[in-house]
Amino acid sequence: MRTATISLMAQRETASSPLAEALARVGDRWTLLVVQALLAGPLRFNDLLDQLPGIAANILSERLKRLDREGLLVARPYSDRPPRAAYQLTADGSELAGALRLLAAWGAGHADPAQAPVHPACGTPVEARWYCPTCDRLVDDEPRHADVHYV
Repeated sequence: MRTATISLMAQRETASSPLAEALARVGDRWTLLVVQALLAGPLRFNDLLDQLPGIAANILSERLKRLDREGLLVARPYSDRPPRAAYQLTADGSELAGALRLLAAWGAGHADPAQAPVHPACGTPVEARWYCPTCDRLVDDEPRHADVHYV
């Protein structure tokens, strides 16, 4: 675990963009799946294990501790003996919902079309678009959309 912590710190020191910073915080195999499971509300450790088939208990424990250190979730104790906690996303952790939707839409586009997210009212597959709230315009339609920068 010490090696993983040192590796994470090294990634942060060399992060040259907001995307690199995000990947340093949540860009491993299980972290976003843990966040996704917690979007519906707090869960206990064994509930998370059930929702994440294939994750080892020690890996889940490490991810939960790291997400807590990063301020993306909080562990709320519900038992002292033995020590047990329910895990809940913070506001910062919940903000990842939009990124998860974008990644899920991208994944669905490269997998089974039946898995694509749809608009509940009409069943049409939804599309993600860049939008400028100041100009009240979609950025995708502009010829220089490649100049969009992450801030």
